[in-house]
Amino acid sequence: MKTNISAGTIARTIILALALLNQILVINGIEVIPISDEDINMLVSTAWTIVASAAAWWKNNSFTKKAIEADKVLKG
Repeated sequence: MKTNISAGTIARTIILALALLNQILVINGIEVIPISDEDINMLVSTAWTIVASAAAWWKNNSFTKKAIEADKVLKG
């Protein structure tokens, strides 16, 4: 069974986990985690770029005429 989890779900889950961890630290008198909205944006953007790069690399991308013809033969 294949599950498709959206990038938004992952980002919201990470933010929630960080907020809960931050709250636990504050309750115990430990300094707050210094994470800004810009840091979160950069983290999500970097993760998205890595996933997109891996998907593009993994997928068979045919650019040459011979490769395109071979794809046609393969697909029948």
